[in-house]
Amino acid sequence: MYVPKHFQFEDYKEQVAFMKQYSFATIVSIKDDRPIATQLPFEINEQANKLFLTSHFAIANEQTNYIEANTSLVIFSEPHAYISPIHYDKAESVPTWDYIAVHAYGTAKIITEEEAKLNALEQMIRTYDNDYLTQWQGLSDRFKKGMMRGIVAFELEVTTIQGQKKISQNKTASERERIAAYLENGDNQVEKSIAESIRNL
Repeated sequence: MYVPKHFQFEDYKEQVAFMKQYSFATIVSIKDDRPIATQLPFEINEQANKLFLTSHFAIANEQTNYIEANTSLVIFSEPHAYISPIHYDKAESVPTWDYIAVHAYGTAKIITEEEAKLNALEQMIRTYDNDYLTQWQGLSDRFKKGMMRGIVAFELEVTTIQGQKKISQNKTASERERIAAYLENGDNQVEKSIAESIRNL
């Protein structure tokens, strides 16, 4: 990822926290020299100073055939906002976009052992819908096994992580104040999130 000096986002703990907050991400793998991608919810875990991303594909998804042989890229991004040059001091300014993103690279390993696959699925339920866990635990083994046969669970060990936080750091304090105030006054919650990040600079 190209990261200009002004927008470097290198705090590891903050990167991991961002990934956990915006954990519905895009995994990109390579098939025959072409990228293929899927949007998935991820479970983010730190173990023994290593970072792991766990999720699952539908069994029919051809991307499962390429995640073990090649490095994949998982893109975490969400808060973003168009920034109009009307907020800048100089009239000769151009529009831009503020955003935050983290890119995680690694090679995945498919989880084949049934108990480990079940544990990965149940951990995702705890993360995303803990209220459903009791209902899930009451379901028949036949139903659960049938469901698990329809997915391919995997774990990706992150080997490289990159971040960019482009939130008008290269603008003056007064310009940032105008931008933040404008974004806060709108109805878009994603833009309000960018405004909060600008104010926290």
